[in-house]
Amino acid sequence: MKITSAEFKCSSPRADMCPQTTEPEYAFIGRSNVGKSSLINMLTQRNKLAMTSSTPGKTMLVNHFMINNEWYLVDLPGYGYAARGKREMSKLWNLISHYVLERQQLICLFVLIDIRHEPQRKDLEFLEFLGENGVPFALVFTKADKLSRQKIDATVEAYLNQLRESWEELPPHFVTSAETGLGRDALLNYIESINQTL
Repeated sequence: MKITSAEFKCSSPRADMCPQTTEPEYAFIGRSNVGKSSLINMLTQRNKLAMTSSTPGKTMLVNHFMINNEWYLVDLPGYGYAARGKREMSKLWNLISHYVLERQQLICLFVLIDIRHEPQRKDLEFLEFLGENGVPFALVFTKADKLSRQKIDATVEAYLNQLRESWEELPPHFVTSAETGLGRDALLNYIESINQTL
């Protein structure tokens, strides 16, 4: 897929305030500081489409970006940022879960995983939540430029082995780097292949 246009459309503080559209949506989510904004900018090749920050947990809204006038890329708030208060965490979780479970336009949720770390409990719990609710998702391992090829392969395999303990069928997965562009074509081609079946 070639991206010819990428345009910010709106930010929504609640899932029920998201735009009433008919185009398919592909949402991106992950723990805070996983490199979500950088990945979105790399995919769209727009340096400042999604605002990056050194402060974890910056995204507090559901952000819609129209791609090629055909589909929406949706930037969701990160989960599991412990510095937030319980009330704020609860509010964010309500926003995330409402969008993920109720948004009929959502075709696939891309869950970002920092490839440098062992499987994290919060990530595994979130994947379990998606599986229990039948939400279609794919794994996107980020920051692959920080590891050697051998280490990347070993880390991904360890993660998939962990999932095999409770999953009969593994989700699609992609290895990416916002720095080098690794995984860009594979991820966009995956989205395009789904769009062609809709």
